[in-house]
Amino acid sequence: MAEHCKIAVKAIPGAPRDEILGWQGDTLRVKLHAPPVDGKANAALCTFLADALGLPRRAVGVTIGDKSRHKLVAIDGLSLATVHARLKKD
Repeated sequence: MAEHCKIAVKAIPGAPRDEILGWQGDTLRVKLHAPPVDGKANAALCTFLADALGLPRRAVGVTIGDKSRHKLVAIDGLSLATVHARLKKD
């Protein structure tokens, strides 16, 4: 059975650059350069997280919160523990 998990994300669109701010409790805080218009920030978030996790873009998707800063993101191919380890802010 393939691993998968869901994580809570607080997206901050319109930032100067894409950046992972780190975990605040169980929520990952992420700054995105893309504006929150026509789904651009959601697409940028999925692409950014996929790259950061070493996964193909199709393995990451927003399941809840398309029009909100608070989102639930599904990740296929990794366990929650692995996601936390790979997205840990140094």
